[in-house]
Amino acid sequence: MAGLPKAELHVHLKGTVEPADMFAFAARNDVRLPWASQRALVAAYDYTGLDAFLTLYWQGCQALCTRADFYDLTLAYLRRAAQNGIVRAEMFFSPQNFLPRGIALADQLGGIGEAIKDADAEWGIRGEVIIVAQRHRSESEALDLLSLLRPHRDRLLGVGLGGPEIGNPPGKFARFFSAARQQGYRLTAHAGEEGPASYVREALDVCRVERIDHGYTATAEPDLVRRFADDGIALTMCPLSNLRLRIVDDLAAYPLPMLLDAGVLVTLNSDDPPYFGGYLNANYEAVGRSLALTREALAQIARNGFTGSFAPAGDIAAGVAAVDAYLEGPQDS
Repeated sequence: MAGLPKAELHVHLKGTVEPADMFAFAARNDVRLPWASQRALVAAYDYTGLDAFLTLYWQGCQALCTRADFYDLTLAYLRRAAQNGIVRAEMFFSPQNFLPRGIALADQLGGIGEAIKDADAEWGIRGEVIIVAQRHRSESEALDLLSLLRPHRDRLLGVGLGGPEIGNPPGKFARFFSAARQQGYRLTAHAGEEGPASYVREALDVCRVERIDHGYTATAEPDLVRRFADDGIALTMCPLSNLRLRIVDDLAAYPLPMLLDAGVLVTLNSDDPPYFGGYLNANYEAVGRSLALTREALAQIARNGFTGSFAPAGDIAAGVAAVDAYLEGPQDS
């Protein structure tokens, strides 16, 4: 699993900040964090649910202030991603966390873009950015964000929807997704993490997204599972995140085998790795061990990561071929 070529489709850039880096950013920006030490911060990584996590998560964002911060954050994640066998990373980023503090969008995206370029040159990893609108805010704010993105359109892959799910159905952002589609963005949405399966249906039918982030609650709906398989709709599932946020009590009951058997493009991802206990390889290892998945099943999940990506067709084919070539190579005894 460690060297298996992979694509990661569900990782939040600001959620990749390690405790030591968060405190380093805070120190150089003269920001006072609500935790006395790194140890105290890590001790707070005990969540009762998504809302509790997001409160802590947004507090940590206060440490990020400058173009250099966004560069360092992105480069650190891409370095770790490459070490996990990731050759393509489609990374979520939410400017709405930083715009109210007067941090220019050009500085946010400029730092990220420079790091993506340097990581490609250094490790051969392809980084892409998906801008996430926060669902607890209004649709008019999301549309304003879309307008702000226009000068940066050529460096952005897609748009998505994230944040606290309950009470914020995807249909609230129908006009936002319609406008983004007209501008050529690829579309995805967080749905079915803790919200009902009806939110997944809304994301597909009202917002017309191409991919579902999480989708856990929809796995209990046979008609939706069939639809995922028949329409080639990828699910970007995050097992360690679901475990730590108490979406699932035991990974031994995680629905991966059922989804694979049904032919769903289910993928594995790390979400916010320092907050949930592991980067992508740790997620592969956790489900592989808990579910006794075969080598071929894990390889199929890796193939799904490329097939479910927003990469050009040639890059998808190359990624799938890289998985097959890896499997055909010499194996440890």
